[in-house]
Amino acid sequence: MEIVHDNPDLQRFLSTYCAETKSLKVDGQEFTFFVPRDITDFIDSGDPLHNFPLWAKVWEAALVLIDYMARLQPDPQRRILEIGAGLGVVGGVAARLGHKVTITEYDQDALEFIRANCVLNGCRRAEVAHLDWSRPRLTSKYDLIIGSEVVYREQDLDCLKNLFDTYLAAGGKVVLAEQIRETGKNFWRKMAPDYSIQAKKITLKSQQEPVQIAVFELEPLNR
Repeated sequence: MEIVHDNPDLQRFLSTYCAETKSLKVDGQEFTFFVPRDITDFIDSGDPLHNFPLWAKVWEAALVLIDYMARLQPDPQRRILEIGAGLGVVGGVAARLGHKVTITEYDQDALEFIRANCVLNGCRRAEVAHLDWSRPRLTSKYDLIIGSEVVYREQDLDCLKNLFDTYLAAGGKVVLAEQIRETGKNFWRKMAPDYSIQAKKITLKSQQEPVQIAVFELEPLNR
């Protein structure tokens, strides 16, 4: 990985974080991403469940969303917002495939991994930004808002709906990839009066049990 040695941003990142790399092949292209070597570095020993670093893993739903983005024809006029980006794998792949993406996260350590992964993969069309769903300070509207495993906490549901209502451009779409859980069912009920919702279930094979991921496409009604 010669780029690591030559790039001062990556040198700074690796001097701060204990990271290893994982590879991913998408649409005939090779991608390499930094991931934490040990997530316990980011766990509060006094309260392990407080701000548990869910961002520190590449979840199966992210792989499904990557496939969705790889099949989507890039459009230089289409503005894409990724929320809850974790390590930036989805947005990073999308950016290098030619999409114009703003990759967002709340956790500051996650943002450092996202920035490093964008540099590592040459994602020149990606912008990385902090985003608090409860106090969003975005300055643009987006034609496509994407996210993987973002609908899992009841306290986030109103914030997510407000985010989509406020920042989705006219004619835009929201695409989410999620494991099926009760929280998600509550969210779709909340969204149904204002959005048309289409869902497709995808089963991923694994060494353990197959993983079922639902891809939801939401489009505003009466807008």
